[in-house]
Amino acid sequence: MSQTNLEKYHKRAEIAEREIEKLKRDIQLLQDSGLTMSNDMENVDTDVGKLEQENIKLKHRLAILKRAVEAESSKNNAVPSIDSNTLISIQDALSHLFKEAIIATYPDLPDPPVTIAIAGNPKFGDYQCNSAMSISKLLSAQGIKASPYDVASKIQSNVSPSPYVEKLEIAGAGFINIFLKQDFVKILLSSLVKTAKVLPPVTEKKRVVVDFSSPNIAKEMHVGHLRSTIIGESICRLLEYLGHDVLRLNHVGDWGTQFGMLIAHLQDKFPNYSTESPPISDLQSFYKESKARFEEDTEFKARAYECVVKLQKFDPEIIKAWQLICDVSRKDFQKLYERLDVKIIERGESFYQKHMETIVKDLESKGLLEEDEGRKIMWGEEPNVGVPFTIIKSDGGFTYDTSDMAAIKQRVEEENADWIVYVTDAGQSVHFQTLIKCAKRAKIITEKHRIDHVGFGVVLGEDNKKFKTRSGDTVKLSDLLDEGLRRAMQTLLDKERDKVLTKEELKIAQKSIAYGCIKYADLSHNRNHEYVFSFDKMLEDKGNTAVYLLYNFTRIRSIARTANVSQEELKKAAETNPITLDHPKEWKLAKVLLKFPDVLQKIVKDLCLHYLCEYCYEIACAFSEFYDNCYCIEKNQLNEVVKVNISRLLIAEATAIIFEQCFDLLGLKPVSRM
Repeated sequence: MSQTNLEKYHKRAEIAEREIEKLKRDIQLLQDSGLTMSNDMENVDTDVGKLEQENIKLKHRLAILKRAVEAESSKNNAVPSIDSNTLISIQDALSHLFKEAIIATYPDLPDPPVTIAIAGNPKFGDYQCNSAMSISKLLSAQGIKASPYDVASKIQSNVSPSPYVEKLEIAGAGFINIFLKQDFVKILLSSLVKTAKVLPPVTEKKRVVVDFSSPNIAKEMHVGHLRSTIIGESICRLLEYLGHDVLRLNHVGDWGTQFGMLIAHLQDKFPNYSTESPPISDLQSFYKESKARFEEDTEFKARAYECVVKLQKFDPEIIKAWQLICDVSRKDFQKLYERLDVKIIERGESFYQKHMETIVKDLESKGLLEEDEGRKIMWGEEPNVGVPFTIIKSDGGFTYDTSDMAAIKQRVEEENADWIVYVTDAGQSVHFQTLIKCAKRAKIITEKHRIDHVGFGVVLGEDNKKFKTRSGDTVKLSDLLDEGLRRAMQTLLDKERDKVLTKEELKIAQKSIAYGCIKYADLSHNRNHEYVFSFDKMLEDKGNTAVYLLYNFTRIRSIARTANVSQEELKKAAETNPITLDHPKEWKLAKVLLKFPDVLQKIVKDLCLHYLCEYCYEIACAFSEFYDNCYCIEKNQLNEVVKVNISRLLIAEATAIIFEQCFDLLGLKPVSRM
């Protein structure tokens, strides 16, 4: 529809809103006059009743007009053109199409349901609109009799022609079966091969802060940090791919009492630390030594507290010692982040020290703090529901609560964050629920801000208990990664890959498998649940594992290599050779590839990465069926290539491109040869 018609709808909606406001004022005036003119009460009541009925009608009319505006806007902006390189969201395109048809069919029905689902059986189409039964019930509630089949028939008659839909059929009790046009699917797959990349679906861009990993300075990263680091990294990759402006923050524990004891121990053990870098090779042992002294030596304990006071006052000499300790720890963290291909900016609790002083003054000025046995606390809800935040301890010190309140204020006001994501274990869910409530109450965040706590369950050992070493210690992350490398290499040697791969290729494959299987095992489980860490299961080459998927990718890449066709030649072939999707397995694989944008949109809603892993496995299974039933190349008895099906090579290449994009979002590094 033209821009003029769209403006017309807007104007009519504005007029309806003004009429409603006038009627509200008239009703109020009549009610007020009814209090003073008892003789005319009967007339007043009648007039009020009439105006209230008119008000209801106008509100209904306004809702219809607003839906019309929304429908027209959606029609103008719903999906990219058919020749676009962007993979469209089929779910969105069909939802827009049927929403317009339903509104046109039933304009007086407020908020009619639009339900689009993937068809379970190919003979019933590719997708289905299942709205008719719900609409039939809504009409029945209004006293209008209409069977689901009749409703579906009327909706179908109002569905506009679409470049995505071949035909519609009504089946059963009002299901509208949707058959997709193959032409636009062929164009999209060809575009994928020509550009060798998957353009992200169109989305509203936001400034996002993702707070993840968060180890403590002077302590080694262990398996407990694994989930936050892996999940947080993948969330960042996904949001960046979608075009959001992402700030990746490592909120490390680099402030507090423990630094007093570390600094005091440093002064004793390396008195010349200010001029010569102390050779601390094992910071964990250094931490244990200082902690033992802190617990056993009262004189040392007193000195440690003095160091804490000086640290909080930013004493130059103490700050120098603190920075040295942080630097040693930071280098160890960075080695692990590099191994896992994680990019993150450190911003510890120390960064928010001055901000904490500001937030306390701000909360006090708003009257949001109250005394509680020497503490100053803040409730997230009134009247005093749930667990309060302790903003100031009885000794005058700050807490994690203070730090997080200061951090969320800084991120919203200085970083201009529209969306903040916290990736921590599920045990902290109450803390973050309270943080959000307190931030809303303090008017730091509003309805326009999105705040997510991405919680996750613990990692279990194969005995279904918390993952520990045999001695009962927490498993160090560096040891876990080393063991992954050892086992990955053994798997490759058992399969005699050393006989077909060069030493360099073998090393690349080892890292791909080791780090890939650790990441994928984590991400493939619903993050809300615990999961059992088992290298044996991770390294299986069957089922929904990284090894199986990586193997599938290398097999896809090997097909063109066997046919002696390069990726550049495939790009050129996509310009002139039409893709055919005549075989059912070709069409099935193509439809799976089309689901990519819908999977991403589903993940954005609740930030659960296992949907993407399930999708990768679905691609692998669909490709295996395609490969087993549709010959890409044919060989003679001498194992010589005698025929190459270019169309199918193009389908395989499109599959590899989407596969590779999924791997990148998950942090996996596929290899061409394994």
